[in-house]
Amino acid sequence: MRIPSFGAGCFLFAMLAIASPALAGNCFTANCHKAIETLKNLHPPVKDEDCLACHVRKIQSHPIFNGKSHELNAKVPALCNECHDPKDKKNVVHPPVKEGDCLACHKPHGGDGRFLLNVGEDQTGLCMECHDSALVKQKFIHGPVAVGSCTKCHDPHESTQKSLLKKPVRDLCLACHTDLAGILKEAAVVHSPVKSDACTVCHDPHGSPNKAIIKKKVPDLCVDCHADIGKKVTGVKVPHKPLQLEGGCVNCHSAHYAKSKGLLSADEKTVCLGCHDKDDMGTPRLRNIKRDLAGKKYLHGPINKGECKSCHDPHGSDNFRMLRGSYPAELYAPYKEGIYGACLACHNKNLLTFAETTVYTAFRNGSRNLHYVHVSNKRKGRTCRICHAPHASNGIKLIDKESIKFGEWDIPINFQINATGGSCAPGCHRAFSYDRDKPVVY
Repeated sequence: MRIPSFGAGCFLFAMLAIASPALAGNCFTANCHKAIETLKNLHPPVKDEDCLACHVRKIQSHPIFNGKSHELNAKVPALCNECHDPKDKKNVVHPPVKEGDCLACHKPHGGDGRFLLNVGEDQTGLCMECHDSALVKQKFIHGPVAVGSCTKCHDPHESTQKSLLKKPVRDLCLACHTDLAGILKEAAVVHSPVKSDACTVCHDPHGSPNKAIIKKKVPDLCVDCHADIGKKVTGVKVPHKPLQLEGGCVNCHSAHYAKSKGLLSADEKTVCLGCHDKDDMGTPRLRNIKRDLAGKKYLHGPINKGECKSCHDPHGSDNFRMLRGSYPAELYAPYKEGIYGACLACHNKNLLTFAETTVYTAFRNGSRNLHYVHVSNKRKGRTCRICHAPHASNGIKLIDKESIKFGEWDIPINFQINATGGSCAPGCHRAFSYDRDKPVVY
């Protein structure tokens, strides 16, 4: 072999420089690849100055101008897989990984962030190079999205779950929302989507124009499933006010779990009286029901069971006071079939039908039906509420012993009852007695 004129020692050094990884540190000179050495997080072979782990010299001269003296030992991803386990074996693979383009995200020598990425903890810039930036520009943003922690939920390479999620949706959400996870185990009532479906049925996992990152505003979101209620509340004549306020359905119902049926936060009566405890509520003005009930000896049957929805539809109604059946808004309304449906849904409809009876009511003088007398009067047929309190009273049969409201006047009723009849001396007529066995003659 012919020895060049620069001497055997120099030739030996040149040969070692070609073949030995130990001398790869010579790459990081002031004039060559110094910038690589200054990267914050170096690729381990770079950090170990083992450039030849990935690169191989293809010609002896180095450096050369207008050309390359080195090439990779193998193509990407095969080169990467010499050290790293392949990341394309699961059923959902990130497109760059599937295409073998590791360098779409990773820098081969090092980066400012971990994992050879040129991003820190905020991965937004990197991910939005491919994904729609509208995901991170909503009014309300999911916490991990807000700080750019995309890989908190998504695996950047491959997954067994849709959208490269690290776990099934419900498990992934509850891994952070541990307070909710604990409560759901003990809750008496759990909303069916929360119990069995993905949280993303209602929530957008990235961001939304709506609070709590729900996909639609309430009640629109709710009526997607509860279509029957959605149909009912559209254009209803007497809507329930909470549905029209901010919060809508969740003003009465819990979205995730509750103590009571219907996802109510408490028993039905308590929830209703949480609002119906004021003197100036609604137009026309509603009564303070909580005060009406306080200390009363007799409660209307449904209320005694803690039920308000037996008479009122909590979502709205075409009837006066959101009643489930018809009832006159006026104080005087002569009886005709169909206008007292709210009361006659429970009470015998024949109560108001026959002028004479011995079976349909005990409020009679002999066989003369005194309910019929009061309600069928063509000029001033009395509605039920003139004599009976609809919610509670200290008087038997819900007849208020003290008074019934008549505009600004509290009319005294002065009703008395005995074994076979009774008497009444209200502010609207003189005293009358009645007896079922021995009719009083007038």
